[in-house]
Amino acid sequence: MHYAHLILEALTVIGAVSGTAYYALCLWGAARFIRERRAAQSEAFTPPVSILKPLKGADPSMYEAFRSHCLQDYPEYEIVFGVADLHDPAAQAVERLQQEFPELTIKLVQCSPSGGTNRKVATLQEMLPHARYPYLLINDSDIRVGTNYLHEVMGPMLDSKVGMVTALYRAAPGKTLGSKLEAIGIGTDFMGGVLSAREIEGGLHFALGSTLTFPREALEKIGGFAPLLDYLADDYELGARISQAGYQVALARTIVETHLPDYSWPAFWKHQLRWNRTIRDKRKGGYFGVLLTFGLPWALLTVIASLGAGWAWMLFLAVVVARYALALTLMGPILHDRRGTGNLSLVPLRDCVAMVLWFWTYLGDEIEWRGETFRLRDGKLIRIE
Repeated sequence: MHYAHLILEALTVIGAVSGTAYYALCLWGAARFIRERRAAQSEAFTPPVSILKPLKGADPSMYEAFRSHCLQDYPEYEIVFGVADLHDPAAQAVERLQQEFPELTIKLVQCSPSGGTNRKVATLQEMLPHARYPYLLINDSDIRVGTNYLHEVMGPMLDSKVGMVTALYRAAPGKTLGSKLEAIGIGTDFMGGVLSAREIEGGLHFALGSTLTFPREALEKIGGFAPLLDYLADDYELGARISQAGYQVALARTIVETHLPDYSWPAFWKHQLRWNRTIRDKRKGGYFGVLLTFGLPWALLTVIASLGAGWAWMLFLAVVVARYALALTLMGPILHDRRGTGNLSLVPLRDCVAMVLWFWTYLGDEIEWRGETFRLRDGKLIRIE
């Protein structure tokens, strides 16, 4: 019994120490991003761009997100929206946008997506012929951007080796606990994971749905959208395939913003479970190692396993300092998330919930997405009848 207790203590200490090392790696990646952003020169590369936005349904913040794309300080661009049903509330928002900005090229395309299980990708496939420019940009319908957004994401494309530009993002939470926990997770953990992956893997080899900017020729080189029709994480997959085709994936210095709904607890749990199972399915080895990144929960377990020993409390305090140093760095100089810093007291709860979710993720491979149940197999969606 004594040896079992010592082993338990040792395991929790290993978790706490490895988690702290992970925080340090994220801080290193964050410091590098800050240096790059400060040193970056604005590239005078402004080719015409087609912004593609597949839509389904509406949310309260959607119109302002659309509107932010119409206020760009950029010479020439168009916005192509795609909907399956012209009576969709999202289509009405686009019509309102066309009336407010008659000087811009804003197209509304009715699509009849068929083939594959990912309707978003099927819609993009039908929208593509309506995009007339050699550079394409896709981002989620709720993404809000600054007026210099297109300049920032197109600049890296001046280098012909760059085939994809993506961007970090902050999350504006709703009023519920689930919404706030997800925002804290995005800002203080997920963005750190992106920056640490860039350090470990010698660059980015995937992309984020917040911004997917690429030349049309890169899309053609990977076979267009058709190979992505059955993949859930189409943003990740698109970036990965363009990287595998020999292009570099660049991280823009601009930060965009997404707005989260007022998740109920069950809705929050289902969304997080889908997200985690998707990551587990695409990055199996990396996701298994995520268990060793939960420094704060492991440090708390060390205090419990040691029955409150003084050394365990010292370790716990050291881990707390490291965790909050990372959280403040990401939410402050990286994401400029002033609202998010007001919820930083939720970091310990969020990390503990994330650790429970990690274990829960391995209890199955089913997810719920847009009202349907699927099974994940190598990133692909298999509909469960």
